[in-house]
Amino acid sequence: MFETYRNHRLLMGAAVAGAMLLLAACASAPPAPTAALNEARLAIEVAEKVDASHYANAELDEARQKLMSADKSVKAKNMVQADRFAEQSIVMAELATARTETAKAQAVNDELYRSSEALIEEMRRTGGQQ
Repeated sequence: MFETYRNHRLLMGAAVAGAMLLLAACASAPPAPTAALNEARLAIEVAEKVDASHYANAELDEARQKLMSADKSVKAKNMVQADRFAEQSIVMAELATARTETAKAQAVNDELYRSSEALIEEMRRTGGQQ
């Protein structure tokens, strides 16, 4: 009788320990970084709309590659790595957008400078007369 009680107790202890391990494993697995993945997709979309492929193609390509790596990490159930790749994708897409906007602004500034130089030259030729 004592032997049966002992076996029963060991079996219950093992079951409880197994259940605790199972719960710990489930609790420690982070969820998919859905928000970060969606934000990365949106950031890439914004970069494409401002024509980053023309002005910052390397950064835009890297953003796309990081997003693909994030998607692969989700499929491999490596959520921490997926989140990291998604965040890197966001940064690269935003960098592509910023570089594009900077390049466009510089082009506008260059054109304004050329126009003002042309006006100054025209005023010199005409001697400031109207």
